[in-house]
This record gives sequence, C-alpha cells and structure tokens, in this order.
Amino acid sequence: MPETIVIIDDEPDLLDLLKLILTEKTDYTILTTTDPKQALDWHREHHADVFISDLRMPQMEGIELLKLVKDLDPDTPFIIMTAFGTIESAVEAMRQGAFDYITKPFRKEQILMTINKAFNQRRKSQARA
Repeated sequence: MPETIVIIDDEPDLLDLLKLILTEKTDYTILTTTDPKQALDWHREHHADVFISDLRMPQMEGIELLKLVKDLDPDTPFIIMTAFGTIESAVEAMRQGAFDYITKPFRKEQILMTINKAFNQRRKSQARA
C-alpha cells in the first residue's frame, strides 16, 4: 500500500494547492479534508503515515487533533501549519509531539523537505518496531 499523507485545513484552495504540489512531486497517496473528525476517522480505519494540519480550524484546533492522533499512534509524524504563528503555539505544538511547525505562506521546497524528513522518521520508527 502506498504511503499516505492526510492534510486538514479549513481553506479548500490551500488543500487543492498542496495536493497538486505533492501529486506532481511525490508518489504518496494524498487525502485532503476540511473536517478534522473525518481525518481522524479515516486514520482509525486505514492508518495514515503523515498528517499535515492547520492550527486554527473552526471544528477542532490542530493541537487537539495532534493529541488524538498521537493517542492512536505516537509514531505518526504530525506537521502543524499556520498563518498565525507564535512562539507560544510553536512550543505547545512541539511539546504535544508535533514533528514540525510551519508558518504560512511557505515555499514549495520547504513543505516537500519537511514531508521527506517526516517520512524518513516514520520509516525508522517502523524499522525499530
């Protein structure tokens, strides 16, 4: 089964852009949704390899989703992205187990590099298991 990235953001245009970039530049399966609960349900059933989530969303904060994903699988890399980056929110995200914290707007190369690092970490975790 191909490796899977789940991307959650309340901005459909950003989801479309990220899916386009990642589909062109990688072989990963890309799933996008504006609904954090849908992403979590999918993860429970199928298991995602990497999560990328907005920090601020109306249905559920990204930090809350991060905690729920980590409760299911502590080794799942979880990348937080936000247009409202603060030192406090970055520290909290990392404390809760985020793999990385990216501020919007970000460069295509930055997100690709971060995702590659996340998958490398994921593969190392699986090799140890």
